Amino acid sequence: MTGPSFRFRLERVRAVRARKEKLAQRELANALSRQSSTVAELRSAEAHVEHARTQQRREQTEPGTLSGGDLLARQAFLERAEAQRRVRARELAQREAEVAERDAELATAASEHEMLNRLRERHRGEHEREAARREIGALDEITATRFRGRRA
Repeated sequence: MTGPSFRFRLERVRAVRARKEKLAQRELANALSRQSSTVAELRSAEAHVEHARTQQRREQTEPGTLSGGDLLARQAFLERAEAQRRVRARELAQREAEVAERDAELATAASEHEMLNRLRERHRGEHEREAARREIGALDEITATRFRGRRA
């Protein structure tokens, strides 16, 4: 004797939460990828600044005369490289904030999904216990009927 099969009433909500968790995972992965790219760009900008400073120091120590225009051009080049490095540093800070936000969103989505999974398993266990109780009752009834039949 079998009763009704298990049906979790919140299955659609659970499925939506599962999709939300998968989406949050993808968004976090994308944010991490963007952060990694920005780190590489910042390192490149820092190397560019260091190269410009080294070149400027070398040219100042070498014998020879530099015109005022050359000095101004080299200083402007260095300032542009430093400005680019500052922009990359700000972008990295934004990427880090985005990663933290996406990580928090993933944690929330995973928590909601896990909560519904635990609820489903608890309901499944209750259903199975009730089915087992009904089955034992039915077997007891069959046993009692047979026992009465033998006594008559």
